[in-house]
Amino acid sequence: MAQGRKKKRVFPSDRKEGGRKGGREKREKRVRLSDDLLWGLHPVSEALSQGADRISEVIVAREHHGGKREEIIQLAKEAGVKLSFVDSLRLTGPDSATARHQGVIARMSSARLLAFSELVEKFSHLVQQGKKPRLLVLDSLQDPHNLGAAIRSAHGAGMDGVVITRERSAPLGGTAAKSAAGALAHMDICQVTNLADSLEELKKAGAWVFGALKERDSQSVYETDFNLPLCLVIGSEGKGIRPLIRKKCDLLVSIPMIGELDSLNSSVAAAVIMFETLRQRFSGGVS
Repeated sequence: MAQGRKKKRVFPSDRKEGGRKGGREKREKRVRLSDDLLWGLHPVSEALSQGADRISEVIVAREHHGGKREEIIQLAKEAGVKLSFVDSLRLTGPDSATARHQGVIARMSSARLLAFSELVEKFSHLVQQGKKPRLLVLDSLQDPHNLGAAIRSAHGAGMDGVVITRERSAPLGGTAAKSAAGALAHMDICQVTNLADSLEELKKAGAWVFGALKERDSQSVYETDFNLPLCLVIGSEGKGIRPLIRKKCDLLVSIPMIGELDSLNSSVAAAVIMFETLRQRFSGGVS
């Protein structure tokens, strides 16, 4: 009697994420080994259990299976950590040959991330005290140098916190930390999944939302009163603020420019506007 074919065990994440369609080429995700990476089933699981607020992303390879992998996926979801699924994983760079990732890599944040609910509570408390807190909101900045530079400027301009998107955002790893020049340790930073809903929550807490966008109906930053509780939204490199996020802005502002170019680098634009808000705080308003 012929022996029946053994069925392959299917895990929940495989059903949810879906396998490769017939004929689709398998794609390998290459990640360069760096100080902000953690790899391996047990190290990543332990990090999620003990300090998920220091993890900005978990990358999982579909080609690997097992109960520990499913546990990591569940822990990441419960902690609100960004999950990325890839066909296969490969570490590159010096010493990568000895690093056994077992299909799981975690990107460690150089900053301890604050829960959004805590940020809203702190913002609301300051408003109730008659103060005028200010937040920098970065909509999908994808260059870690720009991300770090913007956070550094936010610290220098006395902003009360930074909000970044969990998806389509550069990691808060070594590159961003180097560009921030130590500012990550001194700022309240949180990642949010739904930026539009998050801005609505901040509005309820008393914030006015200003979007930096170079358009005809944008108002000059030098004619805008920033002396109030605010969120300054800066868009991504090239695309700017997304349409849905633009709808959440109470006012669009722009930086007057002379010359052939009509826009600035995202982190530079953020710095110019943030220091204008600081100037107005010192002077008492628009002058």
